Amino acid sequence: MAEDDITKKPGRLKSRPDFLAVQKGKRLRGPYFLLETLDRGKPDQAPRIGYTVTKKQGNSVERNRMRRRLKEAVRHIAGVPFKPGHDYVIVARRDTLAAPFDRLVAALCERMGESGGQARQRHQRAETDSGAPDNIITPGTPSPATRNE
Repeated sequence: MAEDDITKKPGRLKSRPDFLAVQKGKRLRGPYFLLETLDRGKPDQAPRIGYTVTKKQGNSVERNRMRRRLKEAVRHIAGVPFKPGHDYVIVARRDTLAAPFDRLVAALCERMGESGGQARQRHQRAETDSGAPDNIITPGTPSPATRNE
């Protein structure tokens, strides 16, 4: 298979056993969807993507709209590389309907970056002398008003 075939367009997951296999892989939760990934161990094959929207999320019109929005978001992030030989399943949440499309695409880009092994940057908490947050007074330490600094 040519390199262009692998990076050009991801394939589709269609059968139930494929979807069930991906459930055993890595799960990345987000506000609008859950991204499940699985390395098939076949780097020469194109990546595959599947979409799941449960009946709990709404009637058929709403479920189809959620699925279409997710498919369009995947199409918009064509610059984000899907890893060859991996399967991806996007499980929609109810908030997918009301979310602004740019936030949906941004969340998908962020989750795809996490699935690639890149750690998400987290905020670092400012350390104090006692290790406790500023608004908690630790017994045995002077109050903030009486500290001599």
